[in-house]
Amino acid sequence: MEKNKKKRKTLYELFFKRFFDIILSLLALIILSPIILIVAIISRFNIKGKIIFAQYRPGKNGKIFKLYKFRSMTNALDKDGNLLPDDKRITKWGKFIRKTSLDELPQLWNILKGDMSIVGPRPRLIKDMIFYDEEVLKAYTVRPGLTGLDQVSGGRSSASWEDIFSLDKQYAEHITFFGDLKIIFKTVGVLFKSDASNAGDSKRDYYYSDYLLRTNKITKEQYDEGIKQAAELEKTKNNVKYNSNLHNKMRENNENKG
Repeated sequence: MEKNKKKRKTLYELFFKRFFDIILSLLALIILSPIILIVAIISRFNIKGKIIFAQYRPGKNGKIFKLYKFRSMTNALDKDGNLLPDDKRITKWGKFIRKTSLDELPQLWNILKGDMSIVGPRPRLIKDMIFYDEEVLKAYTVRPGLTGLDQVSGGRSSASWEDIFSLDKQYAEHITFFGDLKIIFKTVGVLFKSDASNAGDSKRDYYYSDYLLRTNKITKEQYDEGIKQAAELEKTKNNVKYNSNLHNKMRENNENKG
């Protein structure tokens, strides 16, 4: 019974958090505009084509929004016209803006618009979130953040998906002003660590869907169906919701008992 008890939101979470997001993101866009302009100009010379990477991601309660980043990779193709692997397309400049998180600066616009918050669980991929179970989805009933508890907890490249979900749920269940302030200050220190944004060096599967398939937690049929539904959601912009057909309930029940 206690498990289904609805969490009471604080005044900070209901009102002041969004107020601070608007004020701080607007100030950041103004103050950092010279840096944003410099990054844009250098990116234009280093990466041919569009300098902004836009991708649909699930936001609060699975609502689809368009996330913006500075592009760090070219659109180089192989002889058959297919995109080359990521490690072949990323430039030295791209590695630098990833390492320093300068590629994330356009997300200040997402925060100002209300798609994101300064602090919150990082926005995941549609093809991953569609496989989240009901318990995990509770962590994503809040706005995704530019930074979050997961980003400042250490061992980002070695953390398992289960650890990440645990931290995201922990944050969503205990949103406080001082908690957000602590995460923001910790983020500054994390930016100077080599582990800060080496997603490509991660010891876990980059995609949660791939992890589930590799560990036989879902069947190949469920995997293919989930990828298909994710592509459809990107077109329709419907909210990402729990789909029991993409889960093996017997396995989930055994894991919960264990």
